[in-house]
Amino acid sequence: MTTTAPTGREHRIRRMLGRDPHEPHRAASPLELLYDLTLVVAFSQAGSQMAHLLELGHFGAAIGAFAFAMFAICWAWINYTWLASAFDNDDILFRIATLVQMMGVLIMALGMPALFHSVDAGAHIDNAVVVAGYVVMRVSTISLWLRIAHDDPRYRRSARTYAVMIAIAQIYWVALIFVAPPLLVTAVLVLIAGAFELLTPMIAERRGEGTPWHPHHVAERYSLLVIIALGEVVLGTVLAISAVVESQGWSWEAGVVAFGGTALAFALWWLYFTMPSGEVLASHRERGFTWGYGHMVHFASIAAAGAGLHVAASVIAEGSGGTGSEHTIDPTAALLTLVIPVAIFTVGLFVLYSVLLRQIDLLHFWLFVGAMAALAAAVAVVASGASLAVGIAVTVLSPVVVIVGYETLGHRHQAAAVARAIGG
Repeated sequence: MTTTAPTGREHRIRRMLGRDPHEPHRAASPLELLYDLTLVVAFSQAGSQMAHLLELGHFGAAIGAFAFAMFAICWAWINYTWLASAFDNDDILFRIATLVQMMGVLIMALGMPALFHSVDAGAHIDNAVVVAGYVVMRVSTISLWLRIAHDDPRYRRSARTYAVMIAIAQIYWVALIFVAPPLLVTAVLVLIAGAFELLTPMIAERRGEGTPWHPHHVAERYSLLVIIALGEVVLGTVLAISAVVESQGWSWEAGVVAFGGTALAFALWWLYFTMPSGEVLASHRERGFTWGYGHMVHFASIAAAGAGLHVAASVIAEGSGGTGSEHTIDPTAALLTLVIPVAIFTVGLFVLYSVLLRQIDLLHFWLFVGAMAALAAAVAVVASGASLAVGIAVTVLSPVVVIVGYETLGHRHQAAAVARAIGG
């Protein structure tokens, strides 16, 4: 296996060759960590815009615009991450390409307000700036695939396929800006474009030899972006605490919100890291597609949970549950903006865990039932008259149920399941 793993201190231009997928001690590079920081801004913008529409009760517009935004953010990141895992040579051209990626993310973030406002207005989607940022990111990706096609004959067919299909997708996205069809027509066209984007890696990886991505490196990269997304939950917690303190002063409710929001971020982190991604992918590379695609649900649901805490902060600040102001939702609806994303994250994690291991464990089923019951209880107590702070605290019990089950019995079940998966 040829390799372009960095070997010196200089960053001179060198050929982009496939790296060893079994390279020991492969970890995320400082450049990759810097790149991921720009995702903080994008997630924050999408979450804030979603929270604003949710506060007004415009649920359809909020969910639709948020789904579009998160797909654009996550999909471009996913493409670049898998490319870098297989071919990153850390030369000056690769670093510049990463800088262009970062600029594209920031451009997308700047376009979020116009996107959400246009979807809420219902006429057409004003996605010009978001698509412009997306194009900037993908131009960087195309240039690297063309470099790979030139430098490494072994992966030339796959690299050319990636470059061509990504270019076709970008032409399609740009055309949507100038055509500017009605909202419903645009939604259909966006779904078609999304399907084409998802097919691109599946087709490219089957043309010639599949790219030599590193399973443990990819698993680490995804886990780091999960942590980045959890920053939105932490930010939402700070906003919720500030809202309580501003409206009521320091009180037990402020303490409950502080504990609940922080504990939720910590519990979701703990829950995610129970999934044995790297070791299973190392034995079953063919499962990487489902695993990689499924993470878009994780990233979006975590960011949406942060938005839900933003909504809770606004309703708490009003003191009367949103009446008498521009906000129209009541405390129960506000809690649902948090509970539903946590439920989606939990469902996604259980499904992805089962698909990754190709096994279903009865214990995991009952833990899932317990997690869903805790979320239902959170909604019930708020609907019965309890405060949003109490609802947030009860919501935390959902991932805690799974964590307790994993630490007492589940880890033994997982060890046996992983042994069967690796041996199978």
